[in-house]
Amino acid sequence: MTKIITVEGLKKSYGNVRAVNGIDFYVEKGALFAFLGPNGAGKSTTIDIISTQLAPDAGRVLVDDRELGREDGAIRAEIGIVFQDSVLDALLTVRENLLLRGSLYGMGKDALRDAVTSAAFTADVMGFWNRPYGKLSGGQRRRADIARALVNTPQILFLDEPTTGLDPQTRRKVWDTIRLLQRERGMTIFLTTHYMEEAAQADYITIMDRGRILAKGTPAELKENYTRDMLKITPKREEKLSGLLKREGIAFQKTGGDFIIRLRHTAEAIGIIDKCREEIAGFEVRRGTMDDVFLNITGAEVRN
Repeated sequence: MTKIITVEGLKKSYGNVRAVNGIDFYVEKGALFAFLGPNGAGKSTTIDIISTQLAPDAGRVLVDDRELGREDGAIRAEIGIVFQDSVLDALLTVRENLLLRGSLYGMGKDALRDAVTSAAFTADVMGFWNRPYGKLSGGQRRRADIARALVNTPQILFLDEPTTGLDPQTRRKVWDTIRLLQRERGMTIFLTTHYMEEAAQADYITIMDRGRILAKGTPAELKENYTRDMLKITPKREEKLSGLLKREGIAFQKTGGDFIIRLRHTAEAIGIIDKCREEIAGFEVRRGTMDDVFLNITGAEVRN
């Protein structure tokens, strides 16, 4: 395991508000890392600090073995950022925007041309390469944003809610690009998102709220620790099923005419169904989801 980002004791306050309150975590090289939390949790402040846009009050951050506050220029050369709100010029074409971005890195003419072309091919923007950014669709803009972030061939790509507001088909195309970067370039992806089904694809997840880290783990580990599977039964006769479950000592809740039974493990549903089969009109076994994880850990709904 190689750590490409290490955060230790990180703190940042705005007046009396402790936006980041002594957090510790790390990101493995080449991983898709999801950083989750409700609005106001401290995610954006943390990312701004790691990406050298904001100075911390305390703590230590290493990015690819370069220390924040001492080697910020080297850190900036290692990262790319796709902001939630675009920073590209609406009047310039995609090509012109990418060339302008690349020129900030002091590349020679040939190197700049090659870097821009490579970024454009990788993010699949060549089809609208010569169109003004302001004339693009939402999905095209997001892919152009990703291309902009790739011009300097970063080791780490920060994605701040990259698919918010996009339709499902366009979201899939953006995710195809993200996965391509991770798979073929070994790029580390640092993701924030409000779509829990996207977070479920991550290799590792860290959840924070009110400036503190609340939970860490793989999606499977978090589901195991913070959710329970559920059996939903639609009864033939409510009173009969209710009495049967009570006699068997099976706890349940009634919701809209259905009986909801929390399971210790998925296979437990088999025995319950077998005992109640004469009173079952229909049933559904629902696995715990990342939405359940988020709600159970933060006590807050996922929200934009």
